[in-house]
Amino acid sequence: MTSRRPYPSDLSDARWELIEPVLTAWQARRRQGALGFGRPPEHDLRRLMDAILYVDRTGVPWRYLPHDFPPNQTVYGYFAQWQRDGVFTQLTGLLRRLVREAEGRGAEPSACVLDSQTVKTSANVPRAGQGADAGKRIIGRKRHLGCDTLGLLLTVLVTAASVSDTAAGTTLLTRIAAAHPRVTKAWVDAGYRTRAIDHGARLGIDVQPVTRPPGRRGFVLIPQRWTIERSIGWLMHHRRLARDYETHPHRSEALIQLAVIDLMTRRLTGETTPNWRGT
Repeated sequence: MTSRRPYPSDLSDARWELIEPVLTAWQARRRQGALGFGRPPEHDLRRLMDAILYVDRTGVPWRYLPHDFPPNQTVYGYFAQWQRDGVFTQLTGLLRRLVREAEGRGAEPSACVLDSQTVKTSANVPRAGQGADAGKRIIGRKRHLGCDTLGLLLTVLVTAASVSDTAAGTTLLTRIAAAHPRVTKAWVDAGYRTRAIDHGARLGIDVQPVTRPPGRRGFVLIPQRWTIERSIGWLMHHRRLARDYETHPHRSEALIQLAVIDLMTRRLTGETTPNWRGT
């Protein structure tokens, strides 16, 4: 049997050690639940995760997966099941805590940053799931992100592009307050209006809009918001996120979480993958 040549997106042994306990625990729960009913999951979890990361990093359609991966229907089935069972959310939280502790921070953040990104959609996205962002003149979807001050994902919400930052921001703040009760500060841009600020105050979170200095044009680095803008830039190294191809917005959210998982495992192990800049 010939050995398989790895792809740059494949998990290294060190990165797999970070992810494996969560997937193994999920597999054990599924096997226990399948006793006497249906077939328990028996596919190699590492190969499945490698295949999902390949799609996220390269942007290929599921049916275009190389043949040395498990069948594309199987890979997508596991991806969908892991999304439904909250596996990606669990991994995101675990790895975020590890990264924060590795950088000398507390496991739980006390402040966060909110921002959004509007992207075009592909032809297979239902019209009802799209909208027009009048400010950016884009018809598509909008990704609303909440990150800590290191730029690590706390929560994500994908909506039609017509949904305002204020409306989605109230949802993000509610989720963050419930999952991260230590958070008492949130920095946002000028797109978040009084409604989001008042909602944050009711949750015990001081929402502070941060604007560019008066009279400055072009790119201006604003420290309170740079971390999340940098994180959005990092997400774009995953070509599946260059446009929204997913029929369901919760699948889009899962692919964003998967990209963050990929980035955080590399951050913890000190590994890098060359991007289009050759770095």
